[in-house]
Amino acid sequence: MTGSKCDGITLFSTATMTFTRFVSIGRVVLINYGPDAGKIATIIDVVDENKCLIDGPFSVTGVNRHVINFKRVSLTDLTVVIPRQAREKTLKKALAKSDTLAIWEATAWAKKLQNKKTRAQLNDFDRFKAMIARKQKNSLVKKAVAAARKAN
Repeated sequence: MTGSKCDGITLFSTATMTFTRFVSIGRVVLINYGPDAGKIATIIDVVDENKCLIDGPFSVTGVNRHVINFKRVSLTDLTVVIPRQAREKTLKKALAKSDTLAIWEATAWAKKLQNKKTRAQLNDFDRFKAMIARKQKNSLVKKAVAAARKAN
C-alpha cells in the first residue's frame, strides 16, 4: 500500500500493521478466566470498550450467552460471518458452515492447551513412563548423531 501525499506529508503510514486481531462481531475468543475457562465462544455484540456479549452456543461449545470483560478473553485469528445480535440458531449454522470448531482444534494454540490439560491429568506412574520414554528417545538421538559424526 502506498501512502498518498499532500504537500509532502504522508496521510497514512505505509508500514505493516502491528496488530491483526481486532474486536469485531463474529470474532472467536478463548475464555481465560471463570467457570468457562478453556472454552471458545463467539463475540455477538460489543457492549462498551470493556465488555462484549458472547455466545458458544451452549449446545456446541458449552458456553451460554453472557456479557464478559475483554480482560477475561483472548482474541483468536478465527472469525465467523454473522450479523450483530445473531440468534443461537444463526450462530450454529454459521459455525457449521465455516467449520470453525475443526479449524480451532487444528491450531497449534488449541493443541498446546489440550496437551497441557492432558499432562495435568497424569498420575505419578504416567509421568514416570513419560520420563523413561524421553530418556530412550534422547539416547537414540545421541547414538544417531555420534554415528553421523563418526561417518564424516
